Amino acid sequence: MNKLTKIGASALCGSLATISAANAGELAVTGSAIMTWSSIESSSTGNPLGINSAFGLAGSSELENGWTAGMSIGIDDKNTYSNTNVTIGVPGLGDFRVSHGVSGSGIDRMDDKTPNVWEEAYGTGLSTGIDTVAGASGGSNIEFTPSMTPDGLTARLAWSPNACGSGSTDKSSSGVCSGVTDTGLDITLSASSDLLGVEGLSIYGGISRIDQHQNGAATNDDKDEETVGISYAMGGFTVGYQVSKEDLGRATGATKYSNDGYGITFSVNDNLSVGYNHYESEQSNDTNVTAEATSMQISYTMGGATFVLAEAQSDNNNYSTAAGNDNDATTVSVALAF
Repeated sequence: MNKLTKIGASALCGSLATISAANAGELAVTGSAIMTWSSIESSSTGNPLGINSAFGLAGSSELENGWTAGMSIGIDDKNTYSNTNVTIGVPGLGDFRVSHGVSGSGIDRMDDKTPNVWEEAYGTGLSTGIDTVAGASGGSNIEFTPSMTPDGLTARLAWSPNACGSGSTDKSSSGVCSGVTDTGLDITLSASSDLLGVEGLSIYGGISRIDQHQNGAATNDDKDEETVGISYAMGGFTVGYQVSKEDLGRATGATKYSNDGYGITFSVNDNLSVGYNHYESEQSNDTNVTAEATSMQISYTMGGATFVLAEAQSDNNNYSTAAGNDNDATTVSVALAF
């Protein structure tokens, strides 16, 4: 990470009379560029060469009362706004993070934690349409991470006043969602070897409940999600397994998803890693269909550059058994971090 500039917090807080900083804050800029070549068998892919660029801003400061303040802003490809996070740290209590348009809050941070050296099995460009748990992260939310938990245990509680409403600006609301979603609440727990007493072992899990307006014809219950997983690292090897379930609270169409995935990675040295990842997702519908994805990946890091070769296969993309929904792909990726 290169710090391109520093801005004194006092210059930013002239209009914020209720908050003052004991120390000047810092604003750091980071960036990345990812170039890929993707080839999908028996499919017209057009130009296989792609590029993605992104940059982020991260700032931190300390308030006079001992509290800490942190901020991050993410900008995606084509200068598209991604998310903003503001985290307030309260000594003896924990961190409060306000997330605006961000994924990775609540149970969504655990959508798939099976080991891999690059991307999830379904994240290599095959457009599998696999559905994983997301919880309240679909809307702007507040996440609390208490600091009074035992060593090795991390607990988080995320709440959204409207789990499908995100992106609202200052002194405005996101408006009425087109769907039936209302408030959402996620609870997650992660236990490391410090708590479990076994070096390299970690266990994690979470639950989510999203209130839904029930109209009987299409929606007859709230939306419930849950997941649990385990990983174990020994030497250069890391293995992991995870399951998740979603009950969409629907009376018609797709009503449930049952997912399970596993992965194994091996670090040959500090720079070279190989991995295998597999994921299955069964959709409960008029006819139950299981979508699958499998990927073998090799990753090599050299300074700020990462080179990846991935071979991937998917079956029943978008939960359809129709012809053309099984694909094989080869992807080469070069990522540069600044």
